[in-house]
Amino acid sequence: MFDIAPTELLLVAFVALVVIGPKDLPKAMRVVGYWVGRARGVARQFRSGFDTMVREAELEEMEKRWAAENERIMREHPAPTAETTDASHTRPPHDSITYGSEDTTQAAVMVERPHVDPAPAVESVPVDPEPIDPKPAEPEPVGSAHAHGDATPPLDRPGRTEGAAS
Repeated sequence: MFDIAPTELLLVAFVALVVIGPKDLPKAMRVVGYWVGRARGVARQFRSGFDTMVREAELEEMEKRWAAENERIMREHPAPTAETTDASHTRPPHDSITYGSEDTTQAAVMVERPHVDPAPAVESVPVDPEPIDPKPAEPEPVGSAHAHGDATPPLDRPGRTEGAAS
């Protein structure tokens, strides 16, 4: 779009330094940066609005194509009426199936419903349940020897000191 060489940028910077002066140059660069940022924001907003319009147009076109394809399918395969349907509610067999606008056709395949035999009955062997203790065991205290798995008190284990927190 714009072709600005590095030498041209140096020339513009030198002219700005001479005309504006070193004292006001930082303020001028801030103003230029502000306006460049605003211009980029407007361009970004325009681009996103344009992209949104293009996307919506593509969606409308796809919806039109979908509606036309749906209408074509409904014309080729009309909904069965009460007079043409039988008690099993099966669809009549077709000679071929076409997919979209392609020339590919293939013969329809009729599949019968599989016959499933019931599973043979399994005799269960009576299991003797574990006898229930009439008196439940009392819970052990937290610091007991059985809770730690050994008889050594926690402070006497190697690596522990008397004042260490556990």
